Amino acid sequence: MDKKLNILLIEDDTSLGSITSEYLVARGFNCLWEQNGELGYKSFVKNQYDIVILDVMMPVKDGFSTASDIRGIDKEIPIIFLTAKSMKEDTLKGFELGADDYITKPFNMEELVARINAILKRSKIVSDSHYDDVMIGDLIFNPKKQILSNYDFSVNLTTKESDLLMLLFKNKNNILERNHALKAIWGDDNYFNGRSMDVYIAKLRKYLKQDEKIEIINVHGKGFKLLV
Repeated sequence: MDKKLNILLIEDDTSLGSITSEYLVARGFNCLWEQNGELGYKSFVKNQYDIVILDVMMPVKDGFSTASDIRGIDKEIPIIFLTAKSMKEDTLKGFELGADDYITKPFNMEELVARINAILKRSKIVSDSHYDDVMIGDLIFNPKKQILSNYDFSVNLTTKESDLLMLLFKNKNNILERNHALKAIWGDDNYFNGRSMDVYIAKLRKYLKQDEKIEIINVHGKGFKLLV
């Protein structure tokens, strides 16, 4: 059976958010709806998604800032912007941030689904490739159960260990910026949180030694890179 694709919808308009999320579920997607950018970003960090749909004008954290933060930890995730504006400057800014598409409100739900499917096909993301488990080298990581294992090894991860490993995995073989990881998991990039994260990185390195091909390296002045 095909796995359902996971969509993160970030929209502050309660009526539009409710209607859109319900429609996407009815069309066979899993859809989690968050009502501001800050909550949406936190949800993105903790869960696996195949595509992000977000409003531009939102309280707490606008869509552009949210997209920038998401791109900081995952450069490949497809992003669709929703906006009431049709200004050329907004469209250009969205694409500069790496948006895959841009839809002006009000929009037709069928058109939204068509665009989602087109983007997912271009990204070569199909339901057969989506699993609860993710492979990190020869290790199996289940982010929902917070378990890292292989045929003769298993460890239960703490929430922070699991969240940090997921961030590294989403950005594997690319730099995970230190400040992005700190803000995403600890909520602040101060010195003490930085020291705490270093401890968690050391723990993850210990666990990942089960596969000698896997390595977490420090990138001086920038952050970390998970090499797989």
